[in-house]
This record gives sequence, C-alpha cells and structure tokens, in this order.
Amino acid sequence: MKPFIISVAAAILCCTASCTAETTQQKAITQVGFENVKIQDAFWSPYLENNALHTIPVCIDQIENQTGRIRNFENAAKRKGQHSGIFFDDSDVYKAVEGVAYSLINHPDAELEKHMDEWIDKFAAAQLEDGYINTFYTLTGLENRWTDMDKHEMYCAGHLLEGAIAYYKATGKDKLLQVAIRMVDYMMETFMLADRHWVPGHEEIELALCKLYALNGEKKYLEFAHWLLEQRGRGYSNLAQSYGLKHYQDVVPVKDLREIHGHAVRAMYLFCGMADVASYIPDTGYMEALDSLWLNVTGGHMYVTGGIGVAYRTEGFSEPYDLPNYEAYCETCASIGMVLWNHRMNEWKGDAQYVNVLERSLYNGVLAGISLQGDRFFYVNPLASHGNHHRQAWYGCACCPSNVCRFIPSVGNYIYGTSRDALWVNLYIGSEATCKVGRKEVKVKMETEMPWQGTSRLTFENKMKGQLRLRIPDWAENFTLSVNDEPVAYQTERGYAVVERRWKEGDVVEINTPMKVKAVAADPRVKADEGQRAIQRGPLVYCAEQVDNTDTFQEIAISEKTEWQTVPVEELGGITRLVGSEKEQTVNLIPYYAWDNREACEMRVWLPWRE
Repeated sequence: MKPFIISVAAAILCCTASCTAETTQQKAITQVGFENVKIQDAFWSPYLENNALHTIPVCIDQIENQTGRIRNFENAAKRKGQHSGIFFDDSDVYKAVEGVAYSLINHPDAELEKHMDEWIDKFAAAQLEDGYINTFYTLTGLENRWTDMDKHEMYCAGHLLEGAIAYYKATGKDKLLQVAIRMVDYMMETFMLADRHWVPGHEEIELALCKLYALNGEKKYLEFAHWLLEQRGRGYSNLAQSYGLKHYQDVVPVKDLREIHGHAVRAMYLFCGMADVASYIPDTGYMEALDSLWLNVTGGHMYVTGGIGVAYRTEGFSEPYDLPNYEAYCETCASIGMVLWNHRMNEWKGDAQYVNVLERSLYNGVLAGISLQGDRFFYVNPLASHGNHHRQAWYGCACCPSNVCRFIPSVGNYIYGTSRDALWVNLYIGSEATCKVGRKEVKVKMETEMPWQGTSRLTFENKMKGQLRLRIPDWAENFTLSVNDEPVAYQTERGYAVVERRWKEGDVVEINTPMKVKAVAADPRVKADEGQRAIQRGPLVYCAEQVDNTDTFQEIAISEKTEWQTVPVEELGGITRLVGSEKEQTVNLIPYYAWDNREACEMRVWLPWRE
C-alpha cells in the first residue's frame, strides 16, 4: 500500500478553489438549523441520547453539587458570601443551559426544563440594578470590575447571551434573554457609547452579539460586535503582562491578521466573530484575513485529527510544523472551534474544502473529547500516550465538558444548507430535514452507513426544482452517483457534485464513496512524524492501543505491503476495526475517537513505516 501523501502539516487538504476576499456580504449557503433536522442515525443517535441521559446530568451534578457554581449565583443574589472556583466559572453554567436548551428541542423533558427555570431565577436575582452580572466580581469586589481585560467578563457575558438565545428558541421563555440583553446594554453604555477602550481577553462576545442581532434585528448589537473587533491590535489593552499580546490576537488590527498565533480557542472564537460580522457589514477586510489565516492554520498548524494547539503553557500555537504527538494539546474546545469556524467559511464560500476540515475535526478531534457513554471527558487530546492520559468526570477548568454538552445536540446544524436554487448536503448523517430552497419548503430524508460504509441515500419527500449539491469528501478517490437506481449526469464545482432537475416526490439519490484504507504521510517538515504513517479510512483516523496489541505494541510497523481488513465488532459502540497483516505480524487499530474507553494503556496514531 503506497502512502497517501498530503501537502499540509499533519494531513489533509487539497485546495479546490483559490481563497480570495469576498466583495459581497451575501453568503453562498444558508445553514439549515438543527431544530429543522431530526437525526435518525446508527452512529450519531446514541451520542444525542447519551448527551441527554449522561452528559447533561453530569454537568448539572457538577455545577450544583460537586462545585460551587450555582452557589456563587445564590451568594451573588444576597450580595454576600464567598466566591468558589475560577473567575470564569459562570460561563460553564451558561453553556450547560445552552446544551439543555438544544437537547429539549429533540428530547423534551418537563422536569429538566423546570430545573433550568429555577437556575434562571437565580441568575436574574444575581444581576445588579445597572445590568451587570458576574458572580466573581460581585462577591470579590465590584470596585475591581473592568480593571483586568483578561478576567473574562465579556467572555462570560457572551456565553450568557448564547445560552439565553438558545433557551428562548427552545422554550419561548424570555426571562434569561432579558437578563442577557440588560447585561449587553450595560456593556454598550459603559464602553462603546462612552468611547472607552476595551479588548476582551477571551473572545466570544463578538459572535454572541451577532446571534442576538440575527434574533431581534437591532443593529446596535451588530455595531457593538464590530466595535469590539476593531478595538484589537491598536494598543488599547492591558493584556501583555501575562503571555504577550500575540496570545490574545492583539498585535495588529484583525483585518491585518495573516498568521495564526496565541491561544487556540480564543483564535477560533475570534475568527467566528469576524466571519459573522463580515456577513452583515461589507468592506471590513475580515474575509481576506480569514482566507489567509485558514491556509496558515490548515497548512502548518493542524494535526491529522483536525486538532489544533500544541503548547501546554499557552494552550495555543507554536512554530509552523511543530506538531509533537505525546505533547499535543489539541484542546477539545479548540476542535469544536474548528467546526464552528469552518462551517462559517463554507457558508461564505460554498466550497467543500472547509467541510472536509470540519468533518475531520468533528469525527476525530471533537468526538475524542467525550467517552462513548458520555460521562467522562478529555480536555487535552494527544496523538500518543504512554498510558497515563485518561478522561475525567470533570476538570477544575471545565470549559470542555460544558462545551461538549452544548455541541453534541447541535450537530444537526452542519448537515444541510440551502441557497436560492439549491439544496446542499455537507455531512452524510441519517436524518430528516425540512429546508427552504428559495420560497419552496423541501423535505428530505437521508439514510447512510457512514462513517463505516460510504453509501448514502437521499429521498425527496416532496417536489423541488433546482440543484442538489452533494459534497465529495476529500478522502474519496472516486464515487458513483445515481437517481432512482440509474446513473445521472452531474457537474463538479468547488468539491460538490451538482445535479439539476425537477425533483419529484419519491426521487432517490444515491452517492457511493468507497472507503479505502489509506496510509497518510505528514509534510516532511513535521519532524515528529518522520518515518511514520497515520492510517485513515473514510473520515476516521485510526490508532493502535496496547490492549489490542498486547505483545506486539512496541514492535508495530506497517508498509505498503500491509494488507488491511475491516472487521465490524460490537465493542466500543459497534466500531469497524482495522486489522493489518504482513508476513507474521498483525496490527489491530480502532478509531482514534474511541481510545481510552477500556483499560488504561499506551496509544499512538503515527506508526513506524517500513520502506
């Protein structure tokens, strides 16, 4: 088997279209929100169910009983008492509310909703008369609020706003939304209207403000997001004292950014905010910056798993091609950020290359961050382990568990998109969806065997005139396409197979993307992977765990002569194992996302390669 060599850092990507600045604010694709998508999928449905049955209860228990996060709000309401935990712990509570809201849409639960209403009453009681809400400063000294740009006040406010919008959409209740809007209005009066500089040390508020603008159409919230973005890189902050301005993306104005640096999650949230603002305000220069940043990130700073961030101390980026495996940071939140950012880039450009990265980060970087049962989490996701790295029930800094809690039930956001005359299919996930193509409501159903087999069938449940655009995954060397079991003519455009016709009720489109086992070679400049290969099949990156290679783990080596077999097994949620054979040696591999779900043992993604 010859190695599948790719030109980016640790694996992927062949750009199918040049990256140039957009001259229009019109997106190419409009997302079909997960509230209009019902997932019925052998792979993904268990994740959604486990999120409702295990992940959310774990988060609630930790927030209420194991840590002092809810007690902080209770104390803040009384304006007395101790603050426990970290200064940004409020954000974990708001993310849990957002996760609950998303879950309620597909898993209605009256008791859980009542539970959240009780939380929201406590949030409202903790809010000050001027609109400010932050338990850390309320309990440790309001005289110190807004003195340290790295204390995450606007970061927490952003997650409050996202949780409030989600809960309003899920339940129709606006109490939390009013709390959030009061905080936003207070911040606008304190900074933007007072012409007082402020650079949020941890980005997040910018994208949340764009969500608020999309919800209520009040332009002042979009203008506030834009104003905050324009504060960066102009010498206004007091952030340099900790890690240096690069850590906070505060070196140059954001429109002039061309190379990634600093904290990985902050960068992802910044880029999402830039894309959101650019989608409404033309001529910001943000998309030109994001084009260059995307090439920079995927070309020299991304792991084969779609993970990003290598430095433990800064949770951020190092030099290009510095991608060690045992020391890889690859924070789960950063992989979620990669999904969010690449989704926005795809909406802008209508180019499948962004979904190729999104898919890689989703199936490998994000899913590795949560156990198969949904009750234990990784904060850090290395690509090799000596057996001493394990998921935990919670963390002192619990951003990743709460982030997974809200991300999993929203995965339906990334399957479908629409434009004036087209339905776009980005991910192959079993589901039913109601979409708006132009003025026409279109209903479709998708059945698929992904990620284990490459056959997917899309059935139109009513008529549609226009294009169907099916993403051709970058891992697919070839594919076949048929309509009603007959070959069909199509064109390829920016990584999509485009079929245009008058679609009738009952029309069935089948796309088959054969899944070959590929040995992936890293860019030669990645010294950590020299003389090694990673194994990929479909969207999944595989790894070797010692538990499956008990006596041979230290001697594992593969070559182009290794013959691979796929072996479906019931363990680990019903995975497809890869078994490689060469002469008398056998190597057993499992999907990377499934590692550390059994006994503690060594693991590695990159395997020695025999020429």
